[in-house]
Amino acid sequence: MIFSQDRAKLRQQYLDVWQKANRREPLEPLETLIADVIRDHPEYHPLLSNADAAIDSEFYPEHGNTNPFLHMGMHIALREQVGTDRPAGIADLTRKLLLRYRDSHEMEHHMMEPLGKVLWQAQRDQREPDEVEYMELLRALVSTRK
Repeated sequence: MIFSQDRAKLRQQYLDVWQKANRREPLEPLETLIADVIRDHPEYHPLLSNADAAIDSEFYPEHGNTNPFLHMGMHIALREQVGTDRPAGIADLTRKLLLRYRDSHEMEHHMMEPLGKVLWQAQRDQREPDEVEYMELLRALVSTRK
């Protein structure tokens, strides 16, 4: 269900996984991934403890609000890309980026900008994301100065 188009159902999945993880119940592999990403974001724990607020809240970037579900979803997408090496070569590139940034969470934050850019362009142009451009943008992260 992580790929649902229903915002409330998608958000509910985060809430359900977080509750299940806090109760130390067994998690499916995707649930483990979601729980790990949530653990990496303690700033979102209060929101995830309030189901009504989590499901109903609006997050407007023009008001300086980051959408925590979008943010965590991008972490999940990056980790799944690396785990499946799709696009081809991203796993190796991620190892190089980790040598540069030394912190996987920080590294993922840097990788989110290229991911967001190609996803935005694909949505705007109603086409598939451009994996070649995406990989070029990620390669540029390896060679740019911090």
